[in-house]
Amino acid sequence: MAIDEAGFIALLTGRLDDANRVATWILGDATAAEDAVQESAARAWRSRDSLRDDATMPAWFGRIVVNTCRDELRRRGRRPSVADLRLADPLPDPSIRTNPEDRDEVARALGRLNPDARVVLALRYGADLTVPAIAARLGIPEGTAKTRLRDALDAARRAMAAERAAAIRAEEARA
Repeated sequence: MAIDEAGFIALLTGRLDDANRVATWILGDATAAEDAVQESAARAWRSRDSLRDDATMPAWFGRIVVNTCRDELRRRGRRPSVADLRLADPLPDPSIRTNPEDRDEVARALGRLNPDARVVLALRYGADLTVPAIAARLGIPEGTAKTRLRDALDAARRAMAAERAAAIRAEEARA
């Protein structure tokens, strides 16, 4: 049985903050994230008849948000700028947030990642989802979710190392 319109609106409204957090992580831009969440809500509204059980709303709407963000990244055809990433504050660890140099370095490293890596990291650290929840959100097997998360973390580590090396070279050039 389909959910009535008022019930659907209540369910959707309850998911908007989480959706915005995930979209900000993926897109690296708070304004673009708001636009993506608005577009996602419109897509969800148009396809609301396909939601049969309100218990599946988080995963159902989460997939719509992720796909909308992927569409936006493809449409842009570019990675977010560092200035955009500063707005996103995508760091899960509050101790890192207090150090602007570390935060900027991490933001630049995240900007080097491909959209799929950003999506899985956003779901794990931005939305604080478990691997099974990530798998459900993306509609993939758990093993695939684990592999994607591992690969994304490896790519993030390599990107961080490249950012540190670039910062050292820049500092040496100034000296």
